[in-house]
Amino acid sequence: MAFEITGKLIEKFETQNVSDKFKKREFVIEFRENPNSSFVEMLKFQLTQDRCSIIDNFNVGQEVRVWFNLKGRKWEKDGNVNYFTNLEGWKIEAVAAPAADQQSPASLPDAPSIDTSLEESTNDLPF
Repeated sequence: MAFEITGKLIEKFETQNVSDKFKKREFVIEFRENPNSSFVEMLKFQLTQDRCSIIDNFNVGQEVRVWFNLKGRKWEKDGNVNYFTNLEGWKIEAVAAPAADQQSPASLPDAPSIDTSLEESTNDLPF
C-alpha cells in the first residue's frame, strides 16, 4: 500500500546495520492534520537498504513530503507472538515554501473594467 504525507522533519537518525544483509535508517516528521490544531502527530519512518541515504539532503525543521508503504510483520520468539507495523519510506522531496515576492490574490490590482453597454449590433465578430 502506497501513501504520501507532508510534515516538518523533526529528527533523523544514523543508519543502523541490523545484519550483514540489512540496514535501516529512521527519521521523524511532525504532522498536523489541521494546521490550526495544537494536536501534533510525531510519525517515525524507516528507510531501508540503498534508500537510507535519501534523507541526507534534508535538514531538521524543513517541510518534506514523504511517500511510504505501510508494512506489517508477525514475529514469534519463545512462544510469544508480536506484531510490528512500519512506515517504510521510498521517496522524499522538499515542500516549496511560498515565495515572499509573490502577490496574494487579495493584493493583486483590480482587473480593468469592461464596458458592456454596447449593443450586439456593433459587434463585428462572426460568432
